[in-house]
Amino acid sequence: MSKVEDVLAETVRTERLRIVAALIRTTRDWDLAEDSVADAAERALRTWPRDGVPRNPAAWLTTTAHRRALDVLRRAGVERAKLAQLPAPESPPDPPEERPVIEDDPLRLVFTCCHPALALEARVALTLKVVAGLSTADVGRMFLVSEATMSQRLLRAKRRIAHTGIPYRVPDEGDLPERLDGVLAVVYLVFTQGYAGAASPELADEAVRLGRLLVDLLPDEEEARGLLALMLAQHARRHARVVDGELVTLEDQDRSRWDLSAIGEAEALAPPPRGPYAVQAHLALVHDRAARAADTDWSRAVALYDLLPPTPVVTLNRAVAVGMALGPEAGLSALEAVADEPALRESHLLPAVRADLLQRLGRVAEARDELERAAALAPTAAERRQLLARTQFGVT
Repeated sequence: MSKVEDVLAETVRTERLRIVAALIRTTRDWDLAEDSVADAAERALRTWPRDGVPRNPAAWLTTTAHRRALDVLRRAGVERAKLAQLPAPESPPDPPEERPVIEDDPLRLVFTCCHPALALEARVALTLKVVAGLSTADVGRMFLVSEATMSQRLLRAKRRIAHTGIPYRVPDEGDLPERLDGVLAVVYLVFTQGYAGAASPELADEAVRLGRLLVDLLPDEEEARGLLALMLAQHARRHARVVDGELVTLEDQDRSRWDLSAIGEAEALAPPPRGPYAVQAHLALVHDRAARAADTDWSRAVALYDLLPPTPVVTLNRAVAVGMALGPEAGLSALEAVADEPALRESHLLPAVRADLLQRLGRVAEARDELERAAALAPTAAERRQLLARTQFGVT
């Protein structure tokens, strides 16, 4: 890759979102905004090698994208009032280093893509396409649908935003916590889908990148930092979690393969354990701090679980921690709280946890039955193979 291509790639990586967001605000045309930025990048590839890289590449791309949008609107005969909304291309914005840390336009775009009036799938797809900058084909692959199908889904979501009056703005201060929760939930859903391998492992990388963006835009929001710390603490184990295509349990992972720099970043980011994402980040770090599985501070884990709302999954995971801290009998007793929980009836998690506790008590036959039940409910082939492998070796 040439120096020109390097500069362009870095500028697009760091500035694409800001330029797209500003164009969406001024034109109210999502596709035109994205196309104009892509066209500006193509023109840069043609002209920069000949004319030289401009002093301010970001301003050059911004001006070129705005001019392209203006030309398209003029050719389409758009009313003068709409044209007047466009900023003059001869007055490019200040270079990135001279702007305030928090940009309103990117933040508006994130909250619009994650608006609760949109279906959850549409929120995730729009966030990946417009905010993360993935291609329609890549987003479709992650949802296991064709590019044409995903294109239609994205089009419907954009039309819904345009036709139902979803505001293109950051929520008022009083509404921000509730709306931010929805944005964080979308980002964490993207991460968990990638982390579980149900769609594409690249999703986890994109979620971490989105988490960094939110922290940059909202540096004082503890839960944004908590979510990023949580994702980093979990993602740090990715090279040890899947080996040769097979899942490896946390207990059996080669901890020398964990990403220590990501763990250190998570440690530095994690706020006090007040909000749910911050608490979960500290829980993940309990495991990351242990040089061996046997060194895990399970009592600390139980105390952290007690800070979370007692949802079925939280209660299930707390039972695991209780079983490790106080013994498998105590764990089985704690598990009784969700034994008949409808939300876990079709999940492989409950029988898998019960199997582990039974195995630790030496009740191998019962544990094997639970593992077979869990394998039948497992959502992925990798998880199914992992559970069945444990039955073949006497539940190791």
